[in-house]
Amino acid sequence: MKITVLGTRGIPNIQGGVETHCQELYPRLVRLGCDVTLLTRTPYVPKHDRRSSFKGVRLIHVYAPRKKFLEAIAHTFIGVLYARFIATDILHIHAIGPALLVPFARLLGIRTIVTHHGPDYNRQKWGKTAKFALRLGESLGVRFSNKVITISQVIANIVRDKYGRKDISVIHNGVTRVNPTEASEYIESLGLIKNGYIIAVGRFVEEKGFHDLLKAFSNQKRIDTKLVLIGDADHETVYSNNLKKEAGRIKNILLTGFIKGEKLHQLFSHARLFVLPSYHEGLPIVLLEAMNYNLPVLVSDIPANLEVDLPQNCYFKTGDVRDLTDKLSIKFSEMQKVNFSEILKEKYDWDDIAQSTLVFYDSLLKEVN
Repeated sequence: MKITVLGTRGIPNIQGGVETHCQELYPRLVRLGCDVTLLTRTPYVPKHDRRSSFKGVRLIHVYAPRKKFLEAIAHTFIGVLYARFIATDILHIHAIGPALLVPFARLLGIRTIVTHHGPDYNRQKWGKTAKFALRLGESLGVRFSNKVITISQVIANIVRDKYGRKDISVIHNGVTRVNPTEASEYIESLGLIKNGYIIAVGRFVEEKGFHDLLKAFSNQKRIDTKLVLIGDADHETVYSNNLKKEAGRIKNILLTGFIKGEKLHQLFSHARLFVLPSYHEGLPIVLLEAMNYNLPVLVSDIPANLEVDLPQNCYFKTGDVRDLTDKLSIKFSEMQKVNFSEILKEKYDWDDIAQSTLVFYDSLLKEVN
């Protein structure tokens, strides 16, 4: 079975939820017998790291202009033509921006699946024109694709209500199970001590809510606690620059930039608390990663976070800095670790997710043959 993948910036180790999703899913599908080709966007893949494959997934590095929304459309257009050229069995498009070109793919006779990772038009970073295009992409992707996957039940309900399409399949994001490490040389190089810091991870964009977290943290007045913000902006904006400047003015805040691998492993392993103050998520992989380390978590009460079904004391009112300030103090004072193993095993295991996706592919091929 030949699968072509579009809609991601690339793999491996590229910032973003869709990117992490693809990095975990497709090597597993290769092991299950699929022939997978994933098209990356060259601005996000350093020239020295443009490998031809990753864990059996064939990588084709395709030009894309690095201009927010335009890059996805231009890249997807080229990618659809490539999928037709290689006579792919299934074209799998991730996210609603690239889904704008689903009718084009279908016109070329390509079996097409869309995975809806969330209503991106709700993100604060987009202007009116981009939001219109994203809504159109959602509409065209849902109406014209052969099959639709959503990563959460919340998104599935939105799609069914808006477009009346009943054959929506929910296949969640997942998490790779790892054990915490005892190694600590990286956190020590940052001046951190075990269990002495809070972490938050994500892109520096408005909908991640890091500005609320900075205010709430500065309200704590704790001299023995540090806040570590892990991530950066894909495209520098007024918001991301102001966020970095504000972080620099507040004592005990560290910015690591975008990191993966052992450095991130150590920061998760020795943190006291994980915070996700987002205004918008599809189904946050980074929350599942924090749960994998059995970290206490504190997250906004948006629908995607509520779907994970955490204990009530793990939530705060979205955008409410006072509530976040109060809950930060309470959660950081709790000494015990928590055990999320059963939740993760039941719904968020990547091996099970890969098996479900393969069954989904098989069903599409049987329907159209």
